Amino acid sequence: MVTSEYAMGIVAAVAFAVVLYKVVTSGTVSAELEGIVKRALDAAM
Repeated sequence: MVTSEYAMGIVAAVAFAVVLYKVVTSGTVSAELEGIVKRALDAAM
């Protein structure tokens, strides 16, 4: 029983990672993150 619980936990973690990856690499989020990084670098100089 414990092994199946670990397997389900791993499957859930991988599914969450895939969804998070898709969100972060989407065009809108990617552009927003790029803008944040650019503003941070401009402010540092």
